[in-house]
Formats: sequence, C-alpha cells, structure tokens
Amino acid sequence: MRKVLVFGTFDILHPGHEYFLKQAKKHGDELIVVIARDLTVKQVKKEFPVNNEQERLGAVKKLDYVNNAILGSLSKDKYRIIEEVRPDVICLGYDQEAFVSGLEAKLQEKGLKPEIIRLDAYKPEKYKSSYYKSNHYEYYKKAKLIKRKE
Repeated sequence: MRKVLVFGTFDILHPGHEYFLKQAKKHGDELIVVIARDLTVKQVKKEFPVNNEQERLGAVKKLDYVNNAILGSLSKDKYRIIEEVRPDVICLGYDQEAFVSGLEAKLQEKGLKPEIIRLDAYKPEKYKSSYYKSNHYEYYKKAKLIKRKE
C-alpha cells in the first residue's frame, strides 16, 4: 500500500484544495492529510486561519478521497509527523514554502526516503486561498467566519 502525505492549512475548502488533494491521491493508495495547527498558521502566515484547526480537520475528513486527516505536531520538530506516518510519497502544493526548504535534509537525517512531488496549481488566479477569501468576503462575513481572534 503506497502512502501519500500532504500538508496544509485547508482553511475554507475551495476547488483549488480539492484539485490538490485529488492529484496527490493519484500518487498512491492512501492519502493522509496533515492539517496545520492554529499556532503554526499564526507563526507562518502572521494571522490565525478563519476556521479553527478542529473545523478544518473535520471538513477535510469528510472528503471521500481522503483516507485520513490528522493535526500537525505542536512540538518543535515539525517534521516528526513524517517519521510517524512514514509515507512513500510527499506531495507539495505549487506555492508551498513553509517547512519545505529544509525538508530533504531533515528526511535524510531521519533515514526517510519518500519521493517528493511538487504538484501543479489549479487556476491559482481564481482559487488561491488569500484571493478566494478576499473575493468572497460578504459570504464569509454572513457566515460569521471572518478573522478569528485568539
């Protein structure tokens, strides 16, 4: 069984996320999605996600092509989850930069050798999360999802 691992915030699921996850699934039999913790998102993106980690986890778990979704680690070693899952493949988003620069070195250090695949974007001018949120502001305002405060 070939395990594929992906990482992301997955805040306000949109067709770009779905495309990414479906493309990742094509690289194996089992798709495992690691959902970024709220504190990690705050550190990386300088703001909390609109939906909290439990809401984002629940939304991704409902997707029928996702075999498992788990929360990322709160430990200082953000790569530990890779050691626990031991994937055959790690798929990265076209614009994914956080924790990617040292990924290959960390994997080698831990004796892990998954294939790393950078996936293509799906209409990023329309479905990049920041663009999607800003262009659907009224919808999220009505849904009371705009800017969580922690």
